[in-house]
Amino acid sequence: MADLKLTFACWDYDRTRPLMDGRVKPDGIELDIKVLRPRDTFRRMLDDKEFEVSELSLASYTALKGRGRCPFVAVPAALSRIFRHSCIYVRTDAGIKRPEDLRGKRVGTSQWSATALVFMRGMLAHDYGVKSEDMHWFMGGLNSFVEPPLIPLDLPSSIKLDFLSAKQTLEQMFEAGELDALLSIYMPKLFVDGSPAIARLFPNYKQVEQDYYRRTRIFPIMHTVVLREDVHHAHPWAARSIYNALVKAREIAVDSLYDSDALRLALPWLLDHVEETRRVFGSEFWTYGLEQNRPTYEAIGRYVYEQGLSPRVVKADELFAPGMP
Repeated sequence: MADLKLTFACWDYDRTRPLMDGRVKPDGIELDIKVLRPRDTFRRMLDDKEFEVSELSLASYTALKGRGRCPFVAVPAALSRIFRHSCIYVRTDAGIKRPEDLRGKRVGTSQWSATALVFMRGMLAHDYGVKSEDMHWFMGGLNSFVEPPLIPLDLPSSIKLDFLSAKQTLEQMFEAGELDALLSIYMPKLFVDGSPAIARLFPNYKQVEQDYYRRTRIFPIMHTVVLREDVHHAHPWAARSIYNALVKAREIAVDSLYDSDALRLALPWLLDHVEETRRVFGSEFWTYGLEQNRPTYEAIGRYVYEQGLSPRVVKADELFAPGMP
């Protein structure tokens, strides 16, 4: 029989490149890979279900599962994951020295429902007792654009959220002293340019994030991989085939990092970074699968409920296609 042909939209990661160049192929499937920035993929998949398989925001997917209107089936492949303590910025004159000082402050964000923001707010609430309703939120574009929510918002009245006008940007408001803090996926230009008005809330974020992982076992997952529900129903075996291929591609990427013959990435101390990462996480530091990442999946299920994105807690065991490890 001919292979099943499926479109797969994802970004150009080291862990997807073996699929792109043919070193790895899913059994029984021929992938037509569309290389797109995650934001473009998410919008096109959520709005139009344009692809048969795609990378997708974990928070958006989990919230849709909780709402009972999810047209996708996921596999537990963590294409993108990153700790987000480094993404909280504060004005240096706002008197914010600790996370608890964010209470009562004006906080800007470009996306309420983005997975990064869900994990940041969850961490602030569970680690420091600072809840979403303790801050006054402003949502809009960081520099020039205004991003619409990836999924419709229906937040509780206790959340104070204002939307910026078309002429406003978060960085302009921050520079003018109209915002006290930013929770931003992207590095603000003010920070990159070295403005004395802005600093990270956690200047020693690497140590803070390592401690967070040791205590919670949460390594935040930003993006998962989904199949359209109609594709999954027609070809229920495809989910496991795609998952197995993603695992093989990830193994190639991770193994190639620890090679003293020729550094895979343009980082002078790449080997030291790999060795340090293994000391913190163990040898399997970029794991796929439900069980290996259960604390993280349990956390996102709680957070989407607590932050008004889902009417209920989504259990980790609900998230993925049957038969996933």
